[in-house]
Formats: sequence, structure tokens, C-alpha cells
Amino acid sequence: MNFKNKVVVITGASSGIGKACAEEFAKRGANIVLGARQYVSLCEITRDIESRYDIKAVAVQCDVTKEEECEHLIKQALLTFNRIDVLINNAGISMRALFKDLDLQVLKNLMDVNFWGAVYCTKYALPELLKNSGSVVGVSSIAGYRGLPGRTGYSASKFALNGFLESLRVENLKTGLHVMVAAPGFTASNIRNTALAKDGSVQGESSMDEGKMMTAEEVAAIIADGITQRKRTVVMTTQGKLAVLMNKLVPGWVDKQVYKLFAREKDPLIR
Repeated sequence: MNFKNKVVVITGASSGIGKACAEEFAKRGANIVLGARQYVSLCEITRDIESRYDIKAVAVQCDVTKEEECEHLIKQALLTFNRIDVLINNAGISMRALFKDLDLQVLKNLMDVNFWGAVYCTKYALPELLKNSGSVVGVSSIAGYRGLPGRTGYSASKFALNGFLESLRVENLKTGLHVMVAAPGFTASNIRNTALAKDGSVQGESSMDEGKMMTAEEVAAIIADGITQRKRTVVMTTQGKLAVLMNKLVPGWVDKQVYKLFAREKDPLIR
């Protein structure tokens, strides 16, 4: 896809991968519609992007857990640009707690944002995307292929997202719709800082070494390239590709390796 004058809708666009995607697609000539709860931050991002690129950017306050706000996001995109070519379902939250200690509301919150947010936005954008042979992208995770300790809700939501998108892809094999699952490895962003603890409070500090992770900008460039090439799945790191492959071949061995990895976290939940 040549993104010049195309319209890209991005959820969770006020920080991290979403913000980096806004920059990347603007750089490639696309007009962008940014959705997130943090409206002031979105407005600052849109002003900054419009000042540097010859494109139009629109900020829309949107809590993806609310169906009517997802519908409003899509309507605003159509009112402004009269088309949608790409939907990037990026909005997401994480968690860090053992299931035995977990308030179940935390798991419900994860599903509402990571799964239902993508479902709502995709439902309302789909007629326009079908009209334009557009792309639906879900920003998933290796946790959507391999369950991770202390992340039961996060893994469940990403497995659900992957299954939803896979089903959608098969339903639309002959319609021209492109469906892509993007699975970054561990990415340096604020998702771990805002991860929910066992009681639903914000964790506040990452339990991992952010300096050794891929950047949000790297992830955004890979997503844009994947859409251009109309890929079905993009697993972004060697570690991630190995994890997906080995989990199919020797899942018991992978259980042990994952356990060892997470036992080395700062303040580990398992030892």
C-alpha cells in the first residue's frame, strides 16, 4: 500500500506504540485519526505531527471499553475524511499478578480494553474497510501465542484477539480485506508502568530492563511495512519467533524456559 492520502485510524495513540505509529504513518503520507482517553496529549501529538508533515491529523477522545465511543471514533474519521483505509487496534493494558491473588475485575478490565476494544472498533470500521480493500491490524503479543506467568488476563486477552482476527481473515478471504496480527517482542513503552497489580492499582514501575527491548518506533515501522506487504502475521523478534515455533514442538520444555525467564524479573512473582 502507498499510504499517500490514505486514512489510518489508530487506537491507544497517546503514547508508546500508538504514538509511534501516528508518526510513522504521517511520515509515509497518510492522514491519521488518533483515538485515546488522554485528549490533551492527543491534541498535542496532532499539532506536532501536522507542523512537520504535509498531512491532516485528527484527535478523538475515545475509551475503547465503551462501544458508543468506538462508534464515535469511526464516525469522526468518516466525517473528516470520508474514508478509512487502515484500522490499527493498538489500545492495550497489561497486568502483573499471580492468578491466585488476582481480583477478577482486573481480568475483566484487560478483556474490555485488549479484546472488546478491538472488536468494537473493527465492527464499526468494517463496512468502509471492505469498500476500500483496507487493512485491519491487531497489535497482539508473544503472550497471545504463549501463556506467561503473572499475566493470565493479558495472555487470555491476546489469545482472544488472535482468534478473533484469524476468524475474520478466513471470513474475508475473497472480499479483499487484509487482516494482520502484529506481535512485538518486549517493547520499551509505558505499558508495564501502567500495568495493573493484583488489586487493580497501577504497578508504577517496570519489572524488566527496558533498555534491552525494541523501541516503539521500531515496532511502528515493522507494522507499516507489514501492511504494505499485506502480511498475515508479523512476529517481530528472533526470541518471539523461537518461542512460537518451540511452543508447537516442545511445549513442556518451553514451560521451563519461560518459568526461568520470569523468575529473573525484578521482585519476581515466581521463584
